[in-house]
Order: sequence, then C-alpha cells, then structure tokens
Amino acid sequence: MEQAKPGKFTGWKMLAVMLSFFGVIITVNMFMAYSAVSTFPGLEVDNSYKASQEFNQRAAAQRALGWAVTFTQDGDELVLGLLDGAGNVVIPASIEARLGRPTYAGEDIMLDFSLVGNEYRAPAQLDPGPWRLFLDAVAQDGTLYKKRLHLTVSAE
Repeated sequence: MEQAKPGKFTGWKMLAVMLSFFGVIITVNMFMAYSAVSTFPGLEVDNSYKASQEFNQRAAAQRALGWAVTFTQDGDELVLGLLDGAGNVVIPASIEARLGRPTYAGEDIMLDFSLVGNEYRAPAQLDPGPWRLFLDAVAQDGTLYKKRLHLTVSAE
C-alpha cells in the first residue's frame, strides 16, 4: 500500500470537507428554524374550526355595511379613511387598531385614532419596511367590521 504524499487529496480529507459543508448547512437551517418559530406566533384565531363556522355570516354582515377603507401615512401620522356607500364619513361605535410587522409581533403597537375632519388620524413614527394594520370597528348597529390593510414605509 502506498503512503499518501503531502498535499495529496485523500478520502479522509474529502470526508472532512463533506462533514464540514453539511455541518454548516444543518447548523444554519436549525438557527433559521428556531428564529422563525420563536419570533412569529403563527396564530390568527384561537379556534380555527369555530372561526370558520362563523366566517360566512360575518362576511355577509360586513359587506352589507358597504364601508370603504383607505390607509396612508402623512408624515408622523397614519390616516384612516372610513366612508359608507354614499361617501359619508362613518362614525363607528368603537375602533380598535393594531399596527405591526407582517412577520414579527414584537413591534406591534395599538393606535389611537381620532376623527379630524373627514378622516381618522393617529400619531405613529414608523421604521422603513412593510407594516400591517388590523382594524376592528363596531358599527352603530353592533356589526363587527374587520379589515387588514397594508402599508410600506420607504426609507427616504
């Protein structure tokens, strides 16, 4: 049997390279999976079966309201337009709005909208990137109106 010469690429070196290569890939994948699971709750509703049973009735009631919603940023304020089918400003019994990142619940903030003229405004200084508004409003007749709106803040 011939001795390996210095600098010769042997089977043991190949084994070490392959184990190192796959070891790095597996380590990075495990870190990414842990990060994804630990930062995103993944829950939209507590009981998906119950929510699915009520979905069609809630959706029909919400469509019957005929509300149109717009969501924009104006400097350090967020502007919410809430109009009925005739173009009049809607004044719901209550408004609850939560703003957060699409993939990270740690930056979620509750917004306090107040009616200014024909629109609702709330102060908010946002970092650049994608944001999502979860709007829950209750009409004067008690109908729940839920809407998800998206906003992308540019890095000026």
